[in-house]
Amino acid sequence: MEQNYKNHIRFNPAYHFVAVPITFLAFCCAVYAFLKHSDFTHGLMVIGFLLLIVALFFARYFSLRVQDRAARAEERLRYFMLTGKALPTELRMGQILALRFASDEEFVALTDQALREKLSPKEIKLLIKNWRADYYRI
Repeated sequence: MEQNYKNHIRFNPAYHFVAVPITFLAFCCAVYAFLKHSDFTHGLMVIGFLLLIVALFFARYFSLRVQDRAARAEERLRYFMLTGKALPTELRMGQILALRFASDEEFVALTDQALREKLSPKEIKLLIKNWRADYYRI
């Protein structure tokens, strides 16, 4: 399937639709059991599920930050290859991540427009005419 603005958001079903909801549900059950029984074992269950939720959150957060760094490096290199100049430092990470979907033909002009008009990532993505797919980021 060809990627575009309408379908570029990706989910990992095992993470987004299984692990996170089940862990949250288990946490809610543990809180209910603790409120009903108020003993040490149920308190430990609440703490355990809370720690699991925090671990799930940070596992996702850290992996996205690594992907952001890699994408920024790729776009800096691409901009340099196309212009011979460094990617403007005024660009925010969200703008850089949105610009990665722009084809080489429109990348530089769209970068300049994003800086000049302070475009949001959504606005940048909507302006892209020739979508450059990214099938690896989740």
